[in-house]
Amino acid sequence: MANSKLEYIWLDGYKPTQTLRGKTLIKKDFSGKLEDCPMWSFDGSSTEQAEGGASDCLLKPVGCYKDPGRAGDSYIVMTEVLNADGSAHESNGRAMIEDQDADFWFGFEQEYFIWDPETNLPLGFPLGGYPPPQGPYYCSVGAKNAFGRDIVERHLEMCLEAGIEIGGINGEVAAGQWEFQGFAKGAALAGDEMWIARYFLERCAEEEGLAINWHPKPLGPTDWNGSGMHANFSNGLMRECGDQATFEKICQAFDGDRIKPHVAVYGADNDKRLTGLHETQSIDKFSYGVSDRGASIRIPIGTVEDGWKGRLEDRRPASNADPYKVAAQIVKTVKSAC
Repeated sequence: MANSKLEYIWLDGYKPTQTLRGKTLIKKDFSGKLEDCPMWSFDGSSTEQAEGGASDCLLKPVGCYKDPGRAGDSYIVMTEVLNADGSAHESNGRAMIEDQDADFWFGFEQEYFIWDPETNLPLGFPLGGYPPPQGPYYCSVGAKNAFGRDIVERHLEMCLEAGIEIGGINGEVAAGQWEFQGFAKGAALAGDEMWIARYFLERCAEEEGLAINWHPKPLGPTDWNGSGMHANFSNGLMRECGDQATFEKICQAFDGDRIKPHVAVYGADNDKRLTGLHETQSIDKFSYGVSDRGASIRIPIGTVEDGWKGRLEDRRPASNADPYKVAAQIVKTVKSAC
């Protein structure tokens, strides 16, 4: 009988930013199908999700993917956390999705820094100082400007081999900063695959003794850009309507009373990034505009050139935001306008 390695991953209960956890289950003659992944459990008292006197939390499988980073018949199993009675745990962002409408498409642009835990600096930053200012690092090539490409390339290959839809990768504006773009249909699947992609990235960095920094402004109040997880989104109406007024109505629905619910789930310490500088709008303001990277929502020029058909980009979500919660809020707001 063949043994398969199933790595169950989940989000812990740490606040204000949850982190990924994982443990391995060995299963004989595993089919590779989600329906054959058993429910499992873990010690929630070790992850800020339970008290020691009643520590069992459940792991409900919601996605199963091949694990290219592990030898043999290996899988990544994305799970959501349940209480012992089967109800959704309060830390379960996936359970907050009220509408699973697969007509909504999401493309998350995930920025991050590759971080050296020994120096506590991004790759490319010298001890006690800074590299040359921003400018040469964006989409760069060459050892003077591109730092950590081996990790980035390894991550891309793992995602593609696993069946995670990645639209591309590029170096970002700061030294040691990179981005990958994910795509999925439906809020739940978009969140599942973004978290799995983040997990793969953490493992790629771990193999090199490095870390991934998801903080939206890890270099503090400096002139270096922060990191976001820009959320591109559309539904069938947006992809087909051909009407500028419809797009403006949707953008306007994100203003007013809807600002706070969105900002509340757009990531911890996002106020340090959304200052109105470095291609951001201020966290307490809202704006939209064609090709405007300083707006809350950018209307891509491609949407306009295609006759007002396509997507919008919410530029506010931080790099550490929970994609489940971001997508859930976007679906709710867009549907209120349509």
